[in-house]
Amino acid sequence: MFPGEISRLKGKGLLRKLLVVEPGEGSCLVIDGKKVVNLSSNNYLGLSNHPRVKEASIRAIERYGTGAGASRLISGHTNTIKELEERIASFKSTEAALVFGSGYLANIGIIPSIAGDGDVIIADRLNHASIFEGCRISRARLLIYKHKDMNQLEEILHTYSSCKRRLIITDGLFSMDGDIAPLKDIVSIAKRFGALVMVDDAHATGVLGKSGRGTMDHLGIKDGVDIQMGTLSKAIGCYGGYVAGDKSLVDYLINKARSFMFTTALSPAIAAASIAAFDIIEEMPEIRKRLWENRGYYFKAVTGLGLDTGMSESQIIPIMIGDDKRGLRFSERLLELGVYAPVIRPPTVPKGKTRIRTTMMATHTKEELDRGINALRVAGRELGIIS
Repeated sequence: MFPGEISRLKGKGLLRKLLVVEPGEGSCLVIDGKKVVNLSSNNYLGLSNHPRVKEASIRAIERYGTGAGASRLISGHTNTIKELEERIASFKSTEAALVFGSGYLANIGIIPSIAGDGDVIIADRLNHASIFEGCRISRARLLIYKHKDMNQLEEILHTYSSCKRRLIITDGLFSMDGDIAPLKDIVSIAKRFGALVMVDDAHATGVLGKSGRGTMDHLGIKDGVDIQMGTLSKAIGCYGGYVAGDKSLVDYLINKARSFMFTTALSPAIAAASIAAFDIIEEMPEIRKRLWENRGYYFKAVTGLGLDTGMSESQIIPIMIGDDKRGLRFSERLLELGVYAPVIRPPTVPKGKTRIRTTMMATHTKEELDRGINALRVAGRELGIIS
């Protein structure tokens, strides 16, 4: 039906294909019968394969079955879902939390419920796509500031000071660049202008901060963030999204967020697994410590090769390429060398910013990291990326 469009994408080096993978030992995958090091997973702490997490899921399936059956407003919810929301609220130090079917569903439900006609949303240019989709649905006026540009944010707030509601939205940890939002400055500016602040902490939760509680924990922020959104599918190792905040916020979203109201509830098995994952994060800080040790080892090596890692200051470490076709060939060559790290191209990232997005896991061994580093060295030299 769309052969011309597919040919056009292929010619530009932008055609995407799905790849069948099988789990391997540790932080590896099996692709076409070949074991490869996985440098692309968001399962940062390796908890999706943790015995306690799997056992919690199995016990929940035995008790509740595999699905929830309907939306929570239709069929109610299990104690497991209720316990998970209480667990998230405790972990995020908020009054309440509400679970969504995914992080994407959370953002497209929360944002249009909070902002609408006559309101202004001010968003960082490099926010996740689901944030911009939520902004589009909201019908509020969307204004975008340059990445982490606090002067421009302040100018926009000053210009639109008469608007009914102004909502600032930022990623806490930016998913494609691995850098951290200047959240202290954002909160300070928001307080001066009476604006609300929403943080998407999907990639920070479980990773950043002394206790792994995310960007606020990492930066020592106690209050000033009105809406904390996150996912259960990254460091938590499961699936789903959530919002954490005041009880009034949660009560309001139960009645207004369409992606919550009209979506089947999260599986009790996923909820139980998520609770176990939060327990492990709090009880076993050594897992997070291993993640950061791996990050330090790998980052030192790849920057030592002369590779451009962009703005990375976290477990997300992009290898900046620029050209789409060159980036695709780099990714293909890495796979030939036994490393899985897909190319990230527009529209996921801005034009001219194609990259290999590599990510660290706590479960990576030094041998696996060395294999990844060596593959980057070989592929980089062959393609002229490393001189």
